[in-house]
Amino acid sequence: MAPPRISLEQWRALAAVVEAGGYAQAAVRLNKTQSTISYAVRQIEQRLGVTVFEIAGRRAVLSASGQVLYRRGRALIDEAERVEKTADNLARGQEAELNLAVEILFPTWLLLRCLECFAAEQPETRIELHESMLGGTDELLAERRVDLAVCTEVPPGFTGDRLAPVRFIAAAAPFHPLHQLGRPLTMNDLRDHRHLVIRDSGIRRTRPAAWLVTERRLTVSHKATSIRAACMGLGFAWYAESIIKEELECGALKALPLVEGAERWGALFLVYADPDAASPGVRRLGRIISDAVGGMIVATPTRGPDPGQGPGAAPA
Repeated sequence: MAPPRISLEQWRALAAVVEAGGYAQAAVRLNKTQSTISYAVRQIEQRLGVTVFEIAGRRAVLSASGQVLYRRGRALIDEAERVEKTADNLARGQEAELNLAVEILFPTWLLLRCLECFAAEQPETRIELHESMLGGTDELLAERRVDLAVCTEVPPGFTGDRLAPVRFIAAAAPFHPLHQLGRPLTMNDLRDHRHLVIRDSGIRRTRPAAWLVTERRLTVSHKATSIRAACMGLGFAWYAESIIKEELECGALKALPLVEGAERWGALFLVYADPDAASPGVRRLGRIISDAVGGMIVATPTRGPDPGQGPGAAPA
């Protein structure tokens, strides 16, 4: 088999020119001279017999061939970095830092117990926690900014293990006007009141918010703000039952008597950013989370219809 005509460093040079916006910027990013970057790109063109950049006005832009080569070259660079990361993890045995994304419908108390358990076993490992929502989790996984994620949907291109069903219930403060109607409610009743929505934490926001039923909305960034707003009577929302357990028990929130849609079902999944490269520490944290969720299900049986039939949606 013939050796590759283009080196990984040359692919890195091409990617840097595209991503940084020019040869000079790429040279700064890679800490090389501009002539070195230009030479690397010329070598790609000459050895492969293609034109990578074309002149459009006063700017050099990727040609059609260049776009294909950039995408494939970027994939090679990413794969090489994953291989190196895998080797580093195997060599260290115990990593210095783990990055974890958890969608905010996951019970905070349970997450903290998992992190406490992991810290007791591996006290020297730092944990960077991202409390994310919808497309924000997808982006963290796609960009390999996290090693592991707990999410409501498995993003395209990834595989995940189902952790648990999630029951969502529509709720509001007991003194909210919807509870004062004294009768079963319809979706039309909700349209005259404020819907508390938790914002997608992704930059691109590719996933639409779920279950929007009215144009009257208060959109916030975190579940704690939404729950507090509901307790103050500022609106209603569908919440994962496990995250408002205390509010329901003490009477700060009360389930809305909806004729239809009072409860909805979703699911939680455990997803590794790169299963092959997952270090022992990442695997251990994943097992701790799986075991903790399993214990919670045993302690609190799910109610209602088969949760496996419901949509994997996030709270809104």
